[in-house]
Amino acid sequence: MPHITVDYSAELAETFDRRGFALALHPLIAKIIDTRAEACKTRFRRVDEAVIADGGAEHAMVYTQIAVMAGRSPQAKAELSEAVLELLAAHLAPTPRLRVQSAVDITDLDPAWYRKHTEPAKEA
Repeated sequence: MPHITVDYSAELAETFDRRGFALALHPLIAKIIDTRAEACKTRFRRVDEAVIADGGAEHAMVYTQIAVMAGRSPQAKAELSEAVLELLAAHLAPTPRLRVQSAVDITDLDPAWYRKHTEPAKEA
């Protein structure tokens, strides 16, 4: 926890620095919502087909969902959303033919039933 999922249009595969985004995102999240960067996990899902607005080929999107343990203030979540949008912009190279829509959603994990297990590293 936090769990981060980033859906992005296939057209952005070459212009979206996904690894750089994740490596910058983890300490940002840790700072804003008071967690550890080591706890962050980000997965990227390439979206091969999406219909955005009028369905024109000039549309692309990046949708970031961040699930955090419940209890963070609305102000912290809003600050995180704004910071993530800024970070996304810094990791998307300009693509003249595309109009990119970026969005961020912060959701709560319920501690009543959220569980985590980390398997220890095996010796070689």
